[in-house]
Amino acid sequence: MNQVDAAHIVIETIMAMVKDGRPLMKRVLPDDEVHWWEHYPKADARDKHTKSRWYYHVHAPGDRDPEEHGHFHLFLHLSQLDDGVTPIISPQKKGDTDPVQTTHVAALAIDHNGIPRQWFTTNRWVTEEYLFPAETMIAHLDRYNVDETEEDSIVNRFVTAMVALYRDEISQLLMQRDQKLKEIGAGPDNPLLFEKGNDVLSACDIDLDAKLESLGIE
Repeated sequence: MNQVDAAHIVIETIMAMVKDGRPLMKRVLPDDEVHWWEHYPKADARDKHTKSRWYYHVHAPGDRDPEEHGHFHLFLHLSQLDDGVTPIISPQKKGDTDPVQTTHVAALAIDHNGIPRQWFTTNRWVTEEYLFPAETMIAHLDRYNVDETEEDSIVNRFVTAMVALYRDEISQLLMQRDQKLKEIGAGPDNPLLFEKGNDVLSACDIDLDAKLESLGIE
């Protein structure tokens, strides 16, 4: 999906949410009590064809920017990556449970009106998955697609299109992520630095109007 097509889908899905009076979080979260840190949906939204996935969650007050309501974590499945790619670090098997077969693309923060406000990347321990070099992730970004999960179809299409629309920015964030890991000394000699502290490694604010204008879309 090219950026212009992605932009039109983002506009279409936002307008559908406005018309329906149900912003992003209302389409993802239950109507009753919302629990801090819980995955919504519980077992993640998984595309039945690509195996890409997402989940949404909300941090406790005081633990995140007060302008943020919550954020989506987005993942590629290992089966979507080319053969022969090597992770920087892999999750450990816990008991009889095999590590989740995913790699984190980025997180998409949403404000209290349901408007996307920031992209960011995280350290490996935050989402407990495989960490691949930025170059590997960038080469596979166009494979991220969650149009066919069992969750709200508007949310699915919005998330897929946002990744395509902001592919350049996500690529930059992934490179900044790897640079930050080098700066803090994470690597073979200090593997614990992949497992503690430094939760957010790179971030950029979202100005959707400016992004659309840069593509000649009004």
